[in-house]
Amino acid sequence: MKIIADTNLLVRMAVDDDPHQRHIAAVAVTEAEAVIVSRHALCEMVWVLRQCYKLSRDETAGAIHKLRGIANVVIDNAAVDSGLAALEAGADFADGVIAYEGQWLGGEEFVSFDRKAVAALEKQGQKARLLA
Repeated sequence: MKIIADTNLLVRMAVDDDPHQRHIAAVAVTEAEAVIVSRHALCEMVWVLRQCYKLSRDETAGAIHKLRGIANVVIDNAAVDSGLAALEAGADFADGVIAYEGQWLGGEEFVSFDRKAVAALEKQGQKARLLA
């Protein structure tokens, strides 16, 4: 069966605060033909790891790399790369994913009131504008 991973399954796999649920999540992933991970679930996972579990940017990136290293996980690698680049540049993972998806849908310029997001995306060579 191809399963769609909810954020809580992804978080259970990334942290070990509930060994029982982590085991159940691991079994579900192992037994699945494919584990579909949406961009939204990834963004929520990163938010939970950073805000609730206080993981560092590096620890959070490590959790994403570990997830994408699982053979049966189906993930939008280009969106993940953009999110990781934003995260590593000091912005939010979601900012990179939003910019990627916006370009994919035909957008030409990322606009935001978020200075960190605009600076991070500009650093990556993307067209971005700070609204003031």
